[in-house]
Amino acid sequence: MSADKIHHFVADASPPPPSSLYSHAVQAAGWLYVTGQLPTDPDAPTAAPAEGVGEQAVVCFENLTRILRHAGYGYEDAVFVRIYLSEFDRDFAAFNAIYTRYFPQDSVSLPSRTTVGVARLGRAALVEIDLVCYRQP
Repeated sequence: MSADKIHHFVADASPPPPSSLYSHAVQAAGWLYVTGQLPTDPDAPTAAPAEGVGEQAVVCFENLTRILRHAGYGYEDAVFVRIYLSEFDRDFAAFNAIYTRYFPQDSVSLPSRTTVGVARLGRAALVEIDLVCYRQP
């Protein structure tokens, strides 16, 4: 491991599946790259995800929160958010209702964002979210 990078493995966040090898986040020169989080309950990682995109989004954000807290960052440090939706047209508005809990619309410091419709996500999830954060070193 390079001295200028910190790899974060967060014990209370959703564990990587055995077939996937990754850090929950990698920190380098003030940047924090957080791996995409599926709606996997860290206390029951093999359980099926919740039914709706809203419930799944909450679990994704709970996992992101655990990772950010572990690394010493917060949502206010987010500079870019990427969201993957497997049912884009159906779920975009419902997802946004949850998103605004973490990134209020009236905030002057909203991060950049891309929302992508995809054919399929791992574990048959409806949503996956990744983040890039920055804080002055």
